[in-house]
Amino acid sequence: MAQPPILSLEGLALQQGGRWLFGGPTPTTGAAPIDLHVLPADRLALIGRNGAGKTTLLRLVMAQIDPDRGMRRVKSGARIVFLEQEPDFSGAGTLMDFALGGDDAPAAHEVEAIAGQLGIDMGRLSATASGGERRRAAIARALAQDPDLILLDEPTNHLDLSAIDWLEDWLTRYRGAFITISHDRTFLTRLTRATLWLDRGTLRRKEVGFGGYEAWEEQIYAEEARAAERMDAKLKLEAHWLERGVTARRKRNQGRLEKLYQMRAARASMISGTGTAKLKLSSDDDFKSKSVIVAENISKTYGDRAIIKPFSLRIQNGDRIGIVGANGAGKTTLLKMLTKELESDTGTVTHARTLSGVMIDQQRKLLEPGATVRQILAEGGDWIDVRGVRKHVMAYLKDFLFDPGLVDTKVGILSGGERSRLLLAREFARTANLLVLDEPTNDLDLETLDLLQEVIADFDGTVLIVSHDRDFLDRTVTVTLGLDGSGKVDIIAGGYADWEAKRKQGSNPGQAGSNPKQARPGGGQDEASKGVPVKAGAPVKLSYKDQRDYEILPARIDELETAIAKGEALLADPELYSKEPQRFATISQGIANARAEKDAAEERWLMLAEMVEG
Repeated sequence: MAQPPILSLEGLALQQGGRWLFGGPTPTTGAAPIDLHVLPADRLALIGRNGAGKTTLLRLVMAQIDPDRGMRRVKSGARIVFLEQEPDFSGAGTLMDFALGGDDAPAAHEVEAIAGQLGIDMGRLSATASGGERRRAAIARALAQDPDLILLDEPTNHLDLSAIDWLEDWLTRYRGAFITISHDRTFLTRLTRATLWLDRGTLRRKEVGFGGYEAWEEQIYAEEARAAERMDAKLKLEAHWLERGVTARRKRNQGRLEKLYQMRAARASMISGTGTAKLKLSSDDDFKSKSVIVAENISKTYGDRAIIKPFSLRIQNGDRIGIVGANGAGKTTLLKMLTKELESDTGTVTHARTLSGVMIDQQRKLLEPGATVRQILAEGGDWIDVRGVRKHVMAYLKDFLFDPGLVDTKVGILSGGERSRLLLAREFARTANLLVLDEPTNDLDLETLDLLQEVIADFDGTVLIVSHDRDFLDRTVTVTLGLDGSGKVDIIAGGYADWEAKRKQGSNPGQAGSNPKQARPGGGQDEASKGVPVKAGAPVKLSYKDQRDYEILPARIDELETAIAKGEALLADPELYSKEPQRFATISQGIANARAEKDAAEERWLMLAEMVEG
């Protein structure tokens, strides 16, 4: 017998700032009031652009705000807990005071048990606790309440990799339901089974985890674009922009990923095989002429602890360097040493004379709430210099996914994610050949992350990135500096997945990452190659199933391409939608399914081909 929902939202609509945030009528979607039913054991990803109302929807679920219309029903006795993005620690002397404060406080021993696993001292003063310590304390408080439904708003913000792994493991074993907002693609892909998409006032649901979200999104935009052929020119233009703005960016980023893999392959050939963190070219003089940062035998010690043990590194113009490790391992220390903000105890750091940098740190200096977007970007004018090129401020806003109509909007009205995006827009306009990013992905939505990847790929200079976002690192960096907490710095050609594979295999750091295409964005290795060490450059004997797939997939891919072409030809009939809407929907779904199968088949065959060809 089916269990009743834990939570039901029925006919919800909300106005904010004089406009319908969701549930009200809009010209492009005709948005209906929101209906949402959360069942026991649901694992839901809540997706939407910054400013779409994701956090507001969670606050409605918690009854922290009231809707203008609609009802909220909660199953009798059900406990719903909200892990907010920015919990309020005011009035709490210690982290434990925070955890045990308020209504429905958990038992102290339950908090201590989870805090111990997260490695957080709950006796720490709240006022002096770091962002990571506060986030772990908030997680301990939320999970210790034994909720039936937990709402997670950017739960991985400020967490290091070990804490993220722990949280993923806890949620995998958790028997209740959860709804999560997150920019961490790896986190979402591993944990979610269904997706809620909040888009232009409408909430859609599909019983597919985040791994299938992008294909679904593109399908919806494509359907709207076709429907817009029968609308007026303005609406047609908007639908076209939505579809092309999303799908075209993703296609460009696929091309950039291939270029990234080529850069990693080139970098792998430069890594010393001696286990040291020194990069070199076949011609050392050639390398020196292209070097922008040269670190020779640098180290840092605090008290008796070696934060960074002596190592050397040459960074070329165009390198994208990722720095990863647990909180306290020395990531920010290493970053400051490389940028000469912090002096090393031994050795030297030399910069090219022409090096000039822009730093975007994780603290994100607050923008003046009373200032307008125009004032932030263009000092109140109409034009902005973008890395030496003059551009109209409204056109530049489009580049960063803003509605140009927001140009005179005050910063205080923008969502947290929109403010972060505005800050990125301002900083990326500055002329520089070194870009330093310390936790740049916090508070960004998925489309802004796509944009950020694009900007980094097109940046004509060197990039240093400290991040815990595994997918983001896999999509952006050519070289990873991995810190394990002992002071040793490993250097890997590739992204986070390459460093993780090296740690698991216990291989020589000079050899790890030698196959830069093996670890693809999205987390870990392909399913077919999990647990199968592949020696770079050596052909692999395939299993019977793998060999059969290798032989038959090309023909299947051709069949799918033919089916897609036939389906698209049928949809080209302008009268099909009006005369046979159900058939139109069936054909559209068939095309989407065929495309998804084709993409998976191509990825599978390419992986097998790499194994065969070594």
